[in-house]
Amino acid sequence: MNRKLFSPVFILFAIAPLMIMHADAVSQKNVPGGDIDRKVQAFLEKNRGSWRDMNVPPSDGKLLHDIIIKNNYMKALEIGTSTGHSGIWIAWALSKTGGKLITIDIDPERHREAVANFREAGLSDFIDARLADAHDLVKELNGPFDFVFSDADKEWYTNYFLDIDPKLEVGGCFTAHNVSRPSDFGAGAFLSHVQKLPNYETTVNRSGGGLSISYKKSAK
Repeated sequence: MNRKLFSPVFILFAIAPLMIMHADAVSQKNVPGGDIDRKVQAFLEKNRGSWRDMNVPPSDGKLLHDIIIKNNYMKALEIGTSTGHSGIWIAWALSKTGGKLITIDIDPERHREAVANFREAGLSDFIDARLADAHDLVKELNGPFDFVFSDADKEWYTNYFLDIDPKLEVGGCFTAHNVSRPSDFGAGAFLSHVQKLPNYETTVNRSGGGLSISYKKSAK
């Protein structure tokens, strides 16, 4: 055995890359009460009551945030960015778990405004905002995901779910907005579909905009 291989200098060089990787991972997490928290809170307070253009109410944003924190989710997808209110709540939670959000919107103006809002809120590092047709892109994304928020065209909700289901990890959560509107056939059809699945446990929070919360209990 070559004892030189186990000298203190060799061991230091061997573990140094691992120490750097660990430090990088820790640095990607938002320290509670730190600069990111203060910046996001200030941004949300500044824009309270001014969100339009199909954005979620604050109560739903906080619910999404809390689901991610509670389950330590890190691989999130949002279908329907609008101008970024829900994405800010989701990314804020991911800044604490060390995760990242992919968010998709088809409208260039909404996309530009959302990107500006993400930057102002201090969350750009935790968000991959894509200008694309979600009908196509959701199919192409590799995943896996552990958290999904669907808030785009309601008639496509079931299709989005079917495309994402194989990419959603067991223990993951698929949420969808505006499912408690009886006149919205697309959202109603989606809710009926997911409630019948034996490997999902679905509840509906009817405060705010009506949010379905479906936890994946098993692969099938």
